[in-house]
Amino acid sequence: MKNILVFLLLLPFFNVGASEHKSYSMPGTQVIPIKDTISNKQYELLIKLPDDYAKNKDKNYPAVYFTDAVEHIALLSSASYMIMKDVILIGISWQKDIPEDLKQQYGVHVSRYMDYTFKKTINPRHPKIKFGQADSHLAFIRKDVFEFVESNYRTEPNNRTYFGFSAGGTFGVYALMVQPDTFKNYILGSALDEEVPTLFAQEHPALKNTQSAINVFTSYGELEKELGPYVEDFVSKLRNKKYKGLASITNIVVESYGHSDSSPLVAAHSLKWLKSLQSKSKGDE
Repeated sequence: MKNILVFLLLLPFFNVGASEHKSYSMPGTQVIPIKDTISNKQYELLIKLPDDYAKNKDKNYPAVYFTDAVEHIALLSSASYMIMKDVILIGISWQKDIPEDLKQQYGVHVSRYMDYTFKKTINPRHPKIKFGQADSHLAFIRKDVFEFVESNYRTEPNNRTYFGFSAGGTFGVYALMVQPDTFKNYILGSALDEEVPTLFAQEHPALKNTQSAINVFTSYGELEKELGPYVEDFVSKLRNKKYKGLASITNIVVESYGHSDSSPLVAAHSLKWLKSLQSKSKGDE
């Protein structure tokens, strides 16, 4: 009888439903709806501010922009907190107003197949996906995203960094080759495919201008046997071209890791690399 009484007293605690728990939101992070004013597509920005942002009202911060926002916001937030606190993180979401039938068939991330690819192709197996929209997505970032962020937050417009992984990394390669002044620093993790060499035919004149002073960080997992040679070939071509607009090229092979599982280490290595660049830049001032 005593045991039954104890059970009845504790029963309300056992029956707490999931709906009664609070959802955890990342401190210092804002979710901002934003529209591509050219295509009218809807996106979101996930913006993570440094802890001291509100107190240091006269301070501007370097900004790290990244695609696949929901996949990378926690990863980069943790890595930046441990390695490089004084940075604003700006994640660009997948398209939010995707037709329901596409979401059901391909998932909520379906827009990455369109926005991050630069070769306009028609795949008979996926006729609803319009591959090769990287030019439009880059224009959206350069116009709408930069204008909003730099009008509302204390960033350093001449000190933008891009972080992209996998298809997002390939999109970063596209930006580097056709509009290199979009970012000062490019972090390209586990990117590239057989089409990337064609981008050298579209190289922008800024790649040959010493004033560009762009820094490039590439990385891939040691176990990525198919992708690794593409990365090495791309890096080799970059170096052989001797672009005067590239201040530095760094390539890291993450030992004993494959594709997806290398992303945490890519974040850690690249932010440590970025921090060293920032420290060197300040030392030169």
